[in-house]
Amino acid sequence: MIEAPNFWIRLHFWWLQLLRKILHLWVRARSEPQPLTELDISPGQPICYVLESYALSSLLILEQACRDHNLPLPLTPLEVGDIKLHRSYGALHRFQGIVLRHKRPRRSSEVLRLLLTSEKIPENQDLQIVPVTVLVGRAPEEEVGLTKILFSENWEVAGRFRRLLSLFVNGRGTFIRFGQTLRLSEFRADGLDDQRILRKCNRILRTHFRRVRTAAIGPDRSHRRTLLDNIIKRDVVQDAIEAHARKAEIPRAEAQQEASRCAHEIAANYSYTFIRSCEILLSWFWSRIYRGVEVHHFKEFQQTAPGHEVIYVPCHRSHIDYLLLSFILYQRGFVPPHVAAGVNLNLPILGSFIRRGGGFFLRRSFRSQALYATVFNEYLSTLLGRGVHIEYFIEGTRSRTGRLLPAKAGMLAMTVKAFLRSPKRPVLFQPIYIGYEALVEGRSYQKELSGSAKRKESWWDLITSVFNILRRNYGQVNVSFGQPIMLSELLTEHHAGWEKLPQDEPPKPGILNPVVDDIAQRIMVNINRSAHVNPINLLAICLLASRQRALDEQDLSDLLNVYLKLLPELPYSDSITITGKDVSAIIQYGLDLNVLIRQDHALGNIIHIEPKQAILLSYFRNNIAHLIAVPSLIASCFLHTQVVKRQRLIDICLSVYPLLRNELFLPWADVALEDVVDAHLGIFELLGLIQEVDSGKRYQRATGGSREAYLLRLIAQSLLQTLERIYITVAVLEKNGSGTLSRRDLEKLCQQSAERLSILHQFEAPEFADKVLFKQLIEQMLDMSMLQRDEESRFIFGQALAQLNIDAKLILSKEIRHSILQLAPRKLTPQLENDG
Repeated sequence: MIEAPNFWIRLHFWWLQLLRKILHLWVRARSEPQPLTELDISPGQPICYVLESYALSSLLILEQACRDHNLPLPLTPLEVGDIKLHRSYGALHRFQGIVLRHKRPRRSSEVLRLLLTSEKIPENQDLQIVPVTVLVGRAPEEEVGLTKILFSENWEVAGRFRRLLSLFVNGRGTFIRFGQTLRLSEFRADGLDDQRILRKCNRILRTHFRRVRTAAIGPDRSHRRTLLDNIIKRDVVQDAIEAHARKAEIPRAEAQQEASRCAHEIAANYSYTFIRSCEILLSWFWSRIYRGVEVHHFKEFQQTAPGHEVIYVPCHRSHIDYLLLSFILYQRGFVPPHVAAGVNLNLPILGSFIRRGGGFFLRRSFRSQALYATVFNEYLSTLLGRGVHIEYFIEGTRSRTGRLLPAKAGMLAMTVKAFLRSPKRPVLFQPIYIGYEALVEGRSYQKELSGSAKRKESWWDLITSVFNILRRNYGQVNVSFGQPIMLSELLTEHHAGWEKLPQDEPPKPGILNPVVDDIAQRIMVNINRSAHVNPINLLAICLLASRQRALDEQDLSDLLNVYLKLLPELPYSDSITITGKDVSAIIQYGLDLNVLIRQDHALGNIIHIEPKQAILLSYFRNNIAHLIAVPSLIASCFLHTQVVKRQRLIDICLSVYPLLRNELFLPWADVALEDVVDAHLGIFELLGLIQEVDSGKRYQRATGGSREAYLLRLIAQSLLQTLERIYITVAVLEKNGSGTLSRRDLEKLCQQSAERLSILHQFEAPEFADKVLFKQLIEQMLDMSMLQRDEESRFIFGQALAQLNIDAKLILSKEIRHSILQLAPRKLTPQLENDG
């Protein structure tokens, strides 16, 4: 038993408190997790904090953090049974030496050894052990350089002088991470004796500290010049240089220089000083243009990521995406990833800034550039081999329509190849949904969607854009971390025994391609499954369902209320989050952001939007189109009839759903669809939109003119343009006949028919005539064997298309069906042939 604190111990306590106050005149620490209630600390039970390594500054920073968050203090006495200690902390490692510091040899913290091997702790006292990591300046490690020695946290033993300099330079960038609480009762429940409890606890703590430090400061990274020189010297790059010299008929030295230019064009030049400066600037910038940044499901990612090579794969909505994600990760104790950026952003000065922030550049396509492709592959493999976290956008470009774009598999394929060649650490793909309420690129998107060509990036555009951005507020941003995808598990599903594949040979296409396609599909589905529904999404989906883009305020309120009740009940995903605002707050929010206009009227206020806003609002409607696809499909079956048989509803959904699934990246397999439809019908019935008749064999909507029928019709409108696009494709095929049209012919005819229909019926949805969507639709029809190719690669078809025609009669109005049939051309016009 250790004696209670005496005079000298109390004097030492007050001396430390004085040092703490002096230290925190300068030091500012950010604590994780937030809120600290996630630590699940039981009040009234003894608690002991454990540091990885003892340092006086770390102890004082911990003391201040505990005071700030009303936690038990580490410098106060600890009483556990008959054991009385004058402090409530311990450290796994302590150092000795005045000038040359080295670890003191020992197996465990003395405090832990005393507490965990003592028989004096009664059963009713549950000792809580909380691991704590304190990092002063979280710079990713570099192999050499004065910056590392003076400024950054790293893996080396720090002397007292270096620690003092680090506190002076980076004291305001201090990070303190509280780990998950360990409980003595849980160790005892495993039936372990005291010595085994001590060994197990030490093992858990060592693993925890190593993972937190790796996640926070990053793995070991070479100096850029040394790294690139090593890449150029590799055998595979040297072979590519030889091949390029022969093919281009140039001297080998010139080919070597070209390879070096490629490497320097690609590689990042990570700078911690730049990252720290950006954090300060971006903190001001976000507070200036946004009402807040909300992050969802980060805790799950935080628990899963340690020990993995993380590949961040967010959706791509804006240039803000990569700045925002790196900022969020840095703020929460993770090292910002290396981000793949298009070479179009490699402008003078700006390109250097992007490199210092962790950006590396790639050309849009380098399929025919063998030397560049080899250098890029080796650079990516080097990053993965060193445990550097990476971020890239598999859509390839920013979405101009608000929908997820078809995945580009190039970066995924290179990642899988690099892992198979050197599977050192397990790879985790982390899908991320980013949802905005207004876009900083809104004006340029509006112009592009209206037919203007995309402008090339320039410094002048960047400067003017920044000034324009700062003039307004863009609402709130929501970032949601989806369900991660483990590469090893996916490889095992597709190819059991992949670990035995030769690492010095590239994987065969039969092994690689199915895995890459599956990863791409799962990433897109998991991004959609983590969507956040914000007020602007809801307002867009409601107002764009009205032909005149206007609704009576009471009707808008009723429709919003239906969606707020419908969306949480959908059998889509537990990761979907929805705004916490009520109906009146949502409408007021839209007015505050100048999205809506309220027009007073004696019979009731009218809410409408300006015509120029309709295109932008279609973007935010499309953000959540996947969530309301099945509800809208079911509602559309009641548009032109009051009663529909249950089996007829299911048949229509089974017929159309596979085409929607590919376009909107929906999560359900075809075999599960019947249960999904039944679940939706049950929700509609609870909301009073339909009612079950004839013992569930049929469903009936309310009579025309009723409020319930009106709301059901508005829900149906959300998907009608997608269904019309399907019918256009069917009509063009049938009008021209089987064996007549090639793929290029069909895509052009469908696109032109859609463009004409949108003009005649005043659709404000630019994606309606999107060639990419028709291309996806045709590809899915081929996969479903609705379409086949003859010997001349022309499409042939049979009864499957006729069934879609029959289903369209229940869903689409006569006016639209007749318009589509009249617009669908029988054959290519001479103008189209010349264009081809």
